[in-house]
Amino acid sequence: MAKTTIEVKETNARHALLVISIVALMSFLGVLTETSMNVTFPTLMHDFNVSLTTVQWVTSGYLLAAALIMLSSAYMKRRFTNRQLFVTAALLFIIGDLMCALAPVFWVLLAGRLVQAGCVGLCSPLMVNIILDTVPTSKLGTYMGVANLIILIGPALGPTFGGAVANFFDWRMIFWSTLPFAILLLVLGQGRIKQYTPTSDFAFDWLRFTALGVALISLTVALNGVSDRKWLTACVGLLIVVAAMTVFVWLSNHHAKTLFKLDVFHDPGFLYSFLPYILLQFSNVGINFLLPNYVQTVDGATAFIGGLILLPGSVFNGLGQPVYGWMLDHFGGRLPLFLGNTLFTLGVLGFTIFGRHISVLWVTILYLIFAIGRSMAFGNSTAYGLKVIQPDDQSDANALYSTGQQVTGSMGTTVLAGMMTAVTVPGLSHAQNVGIGSQLAFGLLLAIGILNFWLYARLFKLTSTKKVE
Repeated sequence: MAKTTIEVKETNARHALLVISIVALMSFLGVLTETSMNVTFPTLMHDFNVSLTTVQWVTSGYLLAAALIMLSSAYMKRRFTNRQLFVTAALLFIIGDLMCALAPVFWVLLAGRLVQAGCVGLCSPLMVNIILDTVPTSKLGTYMGVANLIILIGPALGPTFGGAVANFFDWRMIFWSTLPFAILLLVLGQGRIKQYTPTSDFAFDWLRFTALGVALISLTVALNGVSDRKWLTACVGLLIVVAAMTVFVWLSNHHAKTLFKLDVFHDPGFLYSFLPYILLQFSNVGINFLLPNYVQTVDGATAFIGGLILLPGSVFNGLGQPVYGWMLDHFGGRLPLFLGNTLFTLGVLGFTIFGRHISVLWVTILYLIFAIGRSMAFGNSTAYGLKVIQPDDQSDANALYSTGQQVTGSMGTTVLAGMMTAVTVPGLSHAQNVGIGSQLAFGLLLAIGILNFWLYARLFKLTSTKKVE
């Protein structure tokens, strides 16, 4: 029976490759617009007359909205068909594109980004769930690497694309230019996406969803309060977080409705792959925001250069994904996870040592080292975790991986933006203060790299008895 199941999955995988690519390309458009907007912040601040703390909600709000949708991905997999989820995601992207392109004020732009977040919130878990439904475990790393290749081209092109558009045209062209591609993918996908598992009519757990949503939003507000030195806002936000999480835990112990299973956290294969995964995402989104603004403020570079510095590292980030997944399938998890985290740590060590003033060239080189290591460890953290998790828990684990990725990405932007602008030493220029604040932010990322070594060591120690195909 097991052999027959593997053969069926291999046949499905060949048929599903086009579908996986279409869903991944739709996610790519979401990631492209997200990372494109990071380098337009100075322009948006000028056009809409808003502060850096306010404008960063274009990124952190987007990631948070995507996270709230991803919370329900395990439920959606069981309740709705793949085609329904994809069509909804595509329509949300198209509507959000139009809202952002036509936005007369900042708050309309932000609302459009929140609507558009539904695309990534639905498509990213959908892509992984289709892979889990169709691909044998022995090839999971390779297939996830191929899918991540398509998605992670977005960060490779996004900052350069956004910088070029802001420098030579208008930032609104970011949205006008992606609109035709989203419409094309909608047409292609709705006729080709199939269903590989049965669906059932489950009751959604709105109470737990609301409690967790309130906690996540309040956490972001509290972190923004710390960044702005609005201590009352920060304290109230943290109190709401504690209250909402208390309600969530109580409901989890007394409700039977479907959201996701918290029992998956008891599995060390999930827990010790989940924690480094979200810390790597925190670091990646945070530094992708920090570096373009750093070179514009400290080095006096243009928005175009601010995006260009990320291009070499982001290209390796995306193009290396199939190779990194192949490494996992053929050599096990230790090589790509420890090697990747070593390169990640070396990159942020260089940023930390020289953080007060780094030339554009050295920012590019250090980010290249950082990006190769981060991407090698990042995708393989989930792939290895999904290999050792029980199949019945995979959709719940996928929901939590996806949600954690978005939440910590939002936190990364908020925390590093706050640290970057937190230093105000009298007598120093704004650029010098930003340099010192950035050095502190780089130090935080260095601490994360060191912590991840311990987490990966625990992962392999506690999963050494499990068979990984």
